[in-house]
Amino acid sequence: MEYVYAALLLHAAKKDVKEDSVSKVLESAGAKPDAAKVKALVASLKDVNIDEAIEKAAAVQAVAAPAATGEAPKEAKEEKKQVEDKKTEEEAAEGLAGLFG
Repeated sequence: MEYVYAALLLHAAKKDVKEDSVSKVLESAGAKPDAAKVKALVASLKDVNIDEAIEKAAAVQAVAAPAATGEAPKEAKEEKKQVEDKKTEEEAAEGLAGLFG
């Protein structure tokens, strides 16, 4: 993961994502870069528009966030409210029945 972070850091700094640059970032962070992993990362990012990839990832996260937090869709919330309202009405009717017999 640190290899990807190094590439993102270079991209954010408007620097080219090259093997020597990624290695230098990793070394400055105290990690010992694996040349094969660095080479594979740079090769895999060669034709990737990083800004576009970040936007797509953000869009996916925005869609997934409500599901991850347990936030129910609007229809489910409305249905739950209707069930609760019905229970309240039934409880009120039971209370009146007790008064009148």
